[in-house]
Order: sequence, then structure tokens, then C-alpha cells
Amino acid sequence: MKPPAEFKVMRIRDCATPADLVDTPDRVFTYWQANIATAPWFDPAKEAFVVLILNTRRRILGHNLVALGGLDSVNVHAREVFRPVIVAAGSALILAHNHPSLDPSPSEADIRVTRDLVGAGKLLRIDILDHVIIGSTFTSLRSLGYFHP
Repeated sequence: MKPPAEFKVMRIRDCATPADLVDTPDRVFTYWQANIATAPWFDPAKEAFVVLILNTRRRILGHNLVALGGLDSVNVHAREVFRPVIVAAGSALILAHNHPSLDPSPSEADIRVTRDLVGAGKLLRIDILDHVIIGSTFTSLRSLGYFHP
């Protein structure tokens, strides 16, 4: 029988530049640049899908790499997105991923995955506050109107 694998949530105290409040897309972008883009596993030629875990006061607890993809896609499943949030006793999350093309415009797949995950979050009572796509700049799916009240 295979032993259980270790599950790692990068706690905020272990990050390069701990950010207390990540409540706007530009703060998510700054957090990404300081903590995700400098991680040893990060490859700018591949899409990386990361979840930022927040407490009830919307302060960041840490982040978790959900999946690494290829040049233009990454497979994401709700189970892997919500597992680190539940393990870390998070209350909410922010989704973030990069586009190696450096164009942060959302694809149809990005929009579809976001809507599916928001629906799953409602069932679990875990709020998804935003989905930020990182390129040479960033795009917030919330600011584009893809999150409904």
C-alpha cells in the first residue's frame, strides 16, 4: 500500500514578502511577483494555477500550487482547489494563474473553470473573491463582471 503523500500549503510566514492583506487585483499581482514567480518550481513557459488562502478577515494565510500545465492550458479540478483551503481552515480564496503568452485576457476555458469553481465554493460555503490572470500585467475576472452577487 502506498503511504499518503505530504500536502504542502506555503504558509505566509514562509513567503519571501509576507503580505497581510491581498484584497485587490494589484495586490494579488504584487504577491504573485514576490512569491510565486520566484518559487523554484515556477516556469514562466508553463501555466501555473495557484490558490491564495484567506481567513475570515480576508487576510492571507498562504498559497498552494494547484497544478502546473503546458504552454497554453492547465487542468484544474475543484477537489485540488478546495483541499488546501479546507486543510488550512481558510474562509475564502483567490484564484490566480499565469499566461505564458503574457496576454492576461481570459480564455473561454478560464471563464468556464471560474464559474464552475464559484459554484463549488457556494456548496462548500467558501467564497471565491476573484480570479486574477497574470501576464505582463493582470486581469481580474471579478472586475470584468464574471462574478455574480
